[in-house]
Amino acid sequence: EVQLVESGGGSVQAGGSLRLSCAVSGFTFDDYAIGWFRQAPGKEREGVSCISRTDGSTYYAGSVKGRFTISSDNAKNTVYLQMNMLIPDDTAVYSCAVRPGSTWWIGDRDLNSDDYAYWGQGTQVTVSS
Repeated sequence: EVQLVESGGGSVQAGGSLRLSCAVSGFTFDDYAIGWFRQAPGKEREGVSCISRTDGSTYYAGSVKGRFTISSDNAKNTVYLQMNMLIPDDTAVYSCAVRPGSTWWIGDRDLNSDDYAYWGQGTQVTVSS
């Protein structure tokens, strides 16, 4: 059974930082992409960032580019989302998800949540002004 467990959420003031972790287990496939998504109350789910295990490429939504960094530790099957310069608009439940299969030159087309098969339970991030 594939499981994704997020951690690292919390409450911070604007300008602060948080690092989210996504620990993945139960894989039966060798290649995949992992995406981070967020959903604020009353808003649609938004793709934040994604990373390819195939070639290590990364992609960021415009709203977080330059502030967030996605990385992976393949030995630990863990993906991180370092979030700096947080603003109140970053407040949301953040979830990680896995899309099996190879991905080269990951990009905007790879942040479609409908393509991701396995999801974590989410972790709350609250940024106060």
